[in-house]
This record gives sequence, C-alpha cells and structure tokens, in this order.
Amino acid sequence: MAEARTRHVSREELPRLGALVNRRHVVAGIVVVLVGVAVVYIVVPQLPGVKHTWDQLGNGNAWWIGVALALEIASMGSYIALFHGVHVPRGSPITLRDSYKITMASLAATRLLAAGGAGGVALTAWSLRRSGMPRREVATRMIAFLVLLYGVYVAALILCGVGIYLGLFAGPHHFAITIVPAIFGAVAMSLFTGIAFLPRRLERRLRAAAERRLVRRVAAGPASLIAGVRYAKHKLRHPDWAMFGAISWWALNVGVLYASFRAFGDAPPVAVVAQAYFVGMLANLLPVPGGIGVVDGGMIGAAVALGVEFHLALIAVLTYRLFAFWLPTIPGVIAYFQLRRTVQRWEHSESGATLAPSGASGALA
Repeated sequence: MAEARTRHVSREELPRLGALVNRRHVVAGIVVVLVGVAVVYIVVPQLPGVKHTWDQLGNGNAWWIGVALALEIASMGSYIALFHGVHVPRGSPITLRDSYKITMASLAATRLLAAGGAGGVALTAWSLRRSGMPRREVATRMIAFLVLLYGVYVAALILCGVGIYLGLFAGPHHFAITIVPAIFGAVAMSLFTGIAFLPRRLERRLRAAAERRLVRRVAAGPASLIAGVRYAKHKLRHPDWAMFGAISWWALNVGVLYASFRAFGDAPPVAVVAQAYFVGMLANLLPVPGGIGVVDGGMIGAAVALGVEFHLALIAVLTYRLFAFWLPTIPGVIAYFQLRRTVQRWEHSESGATLAPSGASGALA
C-alpha cells in the first residue's frame, strides 16, 4: 500500500518546466534575460567611451581565454561533486551522471526564471523526491548544501575584506567595499553558527509540532532549517572529497575572473579580484534571473572602487559573465530534458520507489 502511494505521488509530481513555477515567472524570466542581455551587450557598448573598450573584446589573449574556459568547466565539476556528496545517500538511484543532470538543469532554471531562484530549488527538490527520498530529508539536505556552499562565501567576504582593509593583502583600504561586506558576512556566519548549537530538544519539539495540522506550516520551516544546519555541521566534522567542492567552486570562479582580467591587460592583485567578485555576487540577493545586469554592475563597481581602471573592469567582468552565465545555461537546458527521461526510469524502478530515509536522518539522530 505504501509503495503504491509513493508511485502515485511520483506520477503526480512529474511536471513540465512551466509547472515548476508560475507561467508568468517563465515569461517574465525570458523577457528580463533578453532585456538584460540587450542592455549589457548592445546598449552599454554604444555609450561614449565604452565602444572602443568593447571593440577590444575580440583581441583578448587566447591563452588566458582558454584558461578561463577550463576553470569554468572545472568549477561546474566542483559544484556537481558537492551536490552529489551532500544530497545523495547510500542506496540512492542517483548516479554521479544524474547529479550532473540535476545541477545543470537547476542552474539553468535559476538563471532563466524570474522567481528569485525558486525555479532551481523546485527542480532540485522535485528530482530528489522522484528518486524516492522522503520530503523531510530533501529539505534537510538542500539546506545543508546551501549552508556549506555559502558558508565559504561569507568566510571569504570576511577574510578578503578585513585582510585588504588591514593591509594584509594588496589593495586600497576602502571601508565600504571591505569592512561593510565583512560585517554582513560575520552577522550571517554568527546566525547560522548559533543555529547549529541549538538544543536538540528544540528541533524535536518543532518536528512534533510540524505533525500537527494547525501549526504544520509554522513549525516545519524552522525544524528543517535547524536540521539542515546541523547536518552541514556533521559534514564538516566528517568531510569527504566532495566537501572540497564548496571551496573550489568559489576559488575557480574567482580564477575565471582573474583570467578574464589577464586576457585584456594587467590583472589587479588576487585579493582585489576576489573581493570585487564576492561583493558583486551580493546582487544575487535580488530576484533577477542569473543576476544579469546587477551582478555585472556590482562587480564592475566594486573593482573600480578598489582601484581597477573602469574600462579594464568592464571588459573583464563581461567576459567572465559570458562564461559564468551562458556556458552552464545551454547544457543546463539540455540536461533538463535528459533529467525528465531519467526520473521516468526511476518511476519504474523499485529502488527509486522504496528508498528509505538515510544519511541526513541518521547523522542527526
């Protein structure tokens, strides 16, 4: 009976792309992406003083362009490794190749749908549920993944910001671009560190409350958050090779931006490149598909504030975004259709229908 219910739910959860988010979000996402691309890559190059810089795009150093491409591909490999290491328990039907499909399809959904990242989250959750993973474990693992990935991000904001301001790293001592982001990172890190050390009985009480119909929606969110942060803590205490993906993902992306600078001139110090990258990425908090336009502007503005010449910052950042935005998006769309065939195969596999809670649940017991 339970297996029949699982299969019935799985068939109901097989959505088309437009069903993952509101149809309006799909249309809005496409429009915003097209407008953003038009502004960044058509309108901006025609501005006075920018056209000459833009014309240099085809004159970049081919060797450094190749390095940027290789680093971007490696960064996607790091992201997939981290995803597989956090989301996939023993006995799961999800292979490393399937993890590639899920992560690439989710990245494409995040960048193309104007839903504040909801498209990628929904697609990931749907894929994990279709593999047979219980809903509670899906939430725990997804939160743990975000905590591990963005824990490195906020740590880098603090390290680079404070290091540049104090003169430990080369770069101007610009308070607004160094210490302010570091404060943001410190607050975020303190918050999630505090959650990791909350009493276990609080989580158990929230879980119990989540079983009650009247308070289910109120209690389920905090309970999953605590469980996810605690599972991230467990993964940090028992790291495997995939955990290094959380660090290498960010390091390789900074490397792509550095190589983009080198392709068109002398790159600023590595700490300056990193700080410009991490400050610019704060714009991803805005519900704009792929952060197109706002992330570009944030990185360029931060780089200029840190002493980089405007025209070099402009062409380097836009080159970086060509790799970071378009390179994963096109194979991501292809991966989405491959993923649909994969989850249909899981539907007819007993291993996908009967997978028991494991991994995250056991670690948090």
